[in-house]
Amino acid sequence: MEKAYFQSGISATCIDLGAGTQRRILAHNEQLMAVEVCFETGAEGKTHSHPHTQCSYVLSGKFRYTVEDESVDMIAGDSIVVPSNSMHGTVCLEKGILLDIFTPQRDDFLKS
Repeated sequence: MEKAYFQSGISATCIDLGAGTQRRILAHNEQLMAVEVCFETGAEGKTHSHPHTQCSYVLSGKFRYTVEDESVDMIAGDSIVVPSNSMHGTVCLEKGILLDIFTPQRDDFLKS
């Protein structure tokens, strides 16, 4: 059985990404990573792609989320799966928080 790793939200370091966004890495291992991203109204998650499969869940606020050529407005309780290597991004329409889950973990996040 794989060992469980606990991560206290209080002890998770908040990283200011600039332009109205902050990121906190939550529980993770090599196969899976949970990340909380806080956005001010108008802040953007610039369009990008990565080899990780990503699931985003809206904890609060309102976001316009784009995957490839499709855009959807999302509110608290909505979620989306972004396939590996798909171009995607978001614009925060109302201050809010996304919970992003990645598989495998984002090693690049651990280096920042």
